[in-house]
Amino acid sequence: MATPELSERARAVLKALVERHIRDGQPVGSRSLLEEAGLPVSAATIRNVMSDLEERGFLHSPHTSAGRVPTALGYRLFVDQLLQVQPLESEAVRVLRAELNPDRSAGELVQSTSNLLSAITAHAGLITVPRAESSQLRQVEFLPLSGDRVLVILVVNEREVQNRIIHTQRPFSESELRQAAQLVNQRFAGQPLVSVQEQILREMEEARSRIDNYLQATLDLASRALDQDENEEDYLVAGESRLLDNASAEELSRLRELFDAFEQKKDVLHLLERCARAQGVQIFIGEEAGYEAFGDYSVVTAPYTDGARTLGVLGVIGPTRMAYERVIPIVDVTARMLSAALSH
Repeated sequence: MATPELSERARAVLKALVERHIRDGQPVGSRSLLEEAGLPVSAATIRNVMSDLEERGFLHSPHTSAGRVPTALGYRLFVDQLLQVQPLESEAVRVLRAELNPDRSAGELVQSTSNLLSAITAHAGLITVPRAESSQLRQVEFLPLSGDRVLVILVVNEREVQNRIIHTQRPFSESELRQAAQLVNQRFAGQPLVSVQEQILREMEEARSRIDNYLQATLDLASRALDQDENEEDYLVAGESRLLDNASAEELSRLRELFDAFEQKKDVLHLLERCARAQGVQIFIGEEAGYEAFGDYSVVTAPYTDGARTLGVLGVIGPTRMAYERVIPIVDVTARMLSAALSH
């Protein structure tokens, strides 16, 4: 986004004001900026510069205070041109390495990432869950339990193991289950789960027309075993309560809108899909997200992969006055380390 050119003095004032507002959360006056900006000018000069920044849309004055706060445009210029990103502290790196261990399954890694981001940044963390089309069947095993119950051991992609118990229409012997697993593995191993399910359903219709009872029962077993939960989460959010910690009474009403957006999912998913199609870290500040619920909040995201393809995005949602210099590298490094763990 193109931004108007600013003088060095105006840039220094804007940088100092944004940093002060991020730190204190209060409107910033000219006198408090004198020392912050480190400029050899008077408070009157600072006031003039602030007035000019306000006229150009970088600042605005809350009606309850003579001070100013940054607008989304002001934050955008700060992030794009004035921000000095900090190296990630060693403790955060240590925690990330411990949690994003390649020995953990893909499901465990994804499940823990939103909590990890929230804990390190003290904002809300989120991650999209890889869709079923990105999961490939490697192997399936069936073990008989009591009655009509069967334990399904499903190996997805390289080494992610999922266990589930299903109820079948009739009891199966151990021999029948072994033959059923053999049939599924021979015909469908290496194919996307969604594709396997579609083929099995199609063959079930054909088997029904041929009245092949054993094949029909086997395919029904496989269909139940591979059925993906329709209520599976599209994305995971952790640490929403952290957004309440420093929220003012006015911000609480906006938070309700944001929590409603989390619940409804549509707007959040649309935003995250836009991020998944982009490369590297993406930052949406307030109204830039395109949704009213995000008006007072910023979203920092980065895509994660399995080494060959993008599986989803992870990120942080926090107030527009978040510490960008710290949050940006945390999101970036987390995405890289999660990708490395999933690629291992």
